[in-house]
Amino acid sequence: MREPSGTPARRRTLVAVLATLALAAVSATAATLPADASAPTPPSGWTQVFLDDFNGPAGSGVDTANWQYDKGTSYPGGPANWGTGEVETMTAGTGNVSLDGGGNLRITPLRDSAGRWTSGRIETTRTDFQPPSGGKLRVEARIQMPNVTGVAAEGYWPAFWTLGAPYRGNYQNWPGVGELDIMENVQGLNRVWATMHCGTSPGGPCNETTGIGNSVPCPGGTCQSGFHTYTMEWDRSVSPEAIRFSVDGMTYHTVTANQVDATTWANATGHGYFVILNVAMGGGFPDALGGGLDGDTQPGHPMVVDYVQVLRSGGGGTTPPPTGGRDAYGTIQAESYDGQSGVATEATTDTGGGQNLGWLTNGDWALYRGVDFGSTPARQFRARVASGAGAGVSGLVEVRLDSRSNAPVGSFAVANTGGWQSWRTVPANIGGVTGTHDVYLTFTSGQPADFVNVNWFGFAH
Repeated sequence: MREPSGTPARRRTLVAVLATLALAAVSATAATLPADASAPTPPSGWTQVFLDDFNGPAGSGVDTANWQYDKGTSYPGGPANWGTGEVETMTAGTGNVSLDGGGNLRITPLRDSAGRWTSGRIETTRTDFQPPSGGKLRVEARIQMPNVTGVAAEGYWPAFWTLGAPYRGNYQNWPGVGELDIMENVQGLNRVWATMHCGTSPGGPCNETTGIGNSVPCPGGTCQSGFHTYTMEWDRSVSPEAIRFSVDGMTYHTVTANQVDATTWANATGHGYFVILNVAMGGGFPDALGGGLDGDTQPGHPMVVDYVQVLRSGGGGTTPPPTGGRDAYGTIQAESYDGQSGVATEATTDTGGGQNLGWLTNGDWALYRGVDFGSTPARQFRARVASGAGAGVSGLVEVRLDSRSNAPVGSFAVANTGGWQSWRTVPANIGGVTGTHDVYLTFTSGQPADFVNVNWFGFAH
């Protein structure tokens, strides 16, 4: 099987296929936990930095402060069919992605009368999930896989997984930026897979496109008949650094830094990650396990998610904590965002080097959590920007507080500055701001073209 360049694969070898088929007939009683358990309480020594318990009215969509929808059959400019050969079109429609009113998320594949499949794929707005230096990160979800087996399950491919932050906005740098698959399943088999993807493809130090993986049957009940808790724990408190995968507290796969060369490990782990939930239909992984979609495949069986949480433990860390710690009156590097959409980074030629945000266009945004303005009102915003936009192309750099839907507290217009690395510092007045806020930089233009790069920003009294 050939993997398109730069694309998350999530595919497996014939060895895994045979092992899975040998266990496909395993059956057990359903899990006894209720469909909606109470919101998880962080264990002692852990701090919860993200939680979505999916509470809300039945038929409503997900909280877009936490999640963004992937739509269509690829990322913008990315490989077709999400690079895996899956055939569905992802939508934001509540038929495919919705809350059930009982504290759960349902991602449901559907097929229309013409045989066309739709489904859902969402990913966290935040891309900063990583352990602190000397500490740990835990990414966890309680999930019931689509409750369908046998020929009716042919082509089903539910997954709970993460991708390295540099993938967002690039879509051509896989597998080097890393992928951590916490839960995958295909064909309705009673089995869960966990895999780390890294290095180069095909082949390379991480055996791509297969990756470094393992699989086991779900304990205590089949994967399809009840809820199970799927967890990835990334541990920087040990040497060598380790990434462990478990189901219902049972660790069944561990990848350590000494399994690959130092450069490969650093490229895959030297940044944050974002979390993805989706149900694909068809593609390379189901095909490898005995068959993809056909007339026997039965639509309408959802993956049901009770909660997703992210925890951190220990360590001092060099990255800002997700809940705050930024000084509004210092220099905030634009590439240090805690979440974003449409943003990419590149090396800058501006004084001091480092990186800048690039290719910014209408609708893009970046989030900076916990910016402390103090008790004396900030009256000015300033940002270091550059633009090589064509004639007639311009836009606004806006500051919004606490929500992207809030009105801007200030903005300035920018057009061509003489080139994409021709930098200037532009000030703007803002309404007096005090206290601690999440700051959104948003970018608005009347044209679809890129109009600005940003190196850094800050505030003044």
